[in-house]
Amino acid sequence: MSQSVTADSTGDLTARYFDLHEHDHPEGGSTMLGFWIYLMSDCLIFAMLFAAYAVFGGNYAAGPSPRDLFDLDLIALNTAMLLFSSITYGFAMLEMEKGKVGATQMWLAITGLFGAAFLAIELYEFSHLIHLGAGPQRSAFLSSFFTLVGTHGLHVTFGIIWLVTLMVQVAKKGLIQANKRRLMCLSLFWHFLDVIWIGVFTFVYLMGMLR
Repeated sequence: MSQSVTADSTGDLTARYFDLHEHDHPEGGSTMLGFWIYLMSDCLIFAMLFAAYAVFGGNYAAGPSPRDLFDLDLIALNTAMLLFSSITYGFAMLEMEKGKVGATQMWLAITGLFGAAFLAIELYEFSHLIHLGAGPQRSAFLSSFFTLVGTHGLHVTFGIIWLVTLMVQVAKKGLIQANKRRLMCLSLFWHFLDVIWIGVFTFVYLMGMLR
């Protein structure tokens, strides 16, 4: 009888323990962890692309060099567009914390416009280079350049699509916890792209002009 009572007591204590601790993990914690893992894998991709550019970036195959092709004024303007977009996204997050749907949507829209301007300038640069005969097939330098910068551009394109999707969700359901979590993930992604572009601007464009 005493063993039965002890077993019942142990079972009750175990049930109470799990009742008290089953909610210790914050809602969406696994989502944020998974997203951080994704960002780390993206870091590896860009690290390999930077490494490839470091190896092949000096191989011009008797073709044009960065000094012949790059327009630093245009690239500086492009960089400003992406930096401004990160600032405006920060404003959107501040308004989100205050629960202001309209202001959050406004800053998200401005962020999207800056991102679209960045992409437009990048596409113009690519088309101009191809028009000059400096396409990705011209040399190893240009192949690695188009691959690195183009991959970043594709990420920005995906980010804008994601941003528009979240704006639609916020318009329909408001700033519910799930939408806040998604906006936080996109914030990490957007600022990550900003950091990568600073590396591209420094390593590809500035150092390329010094070669």
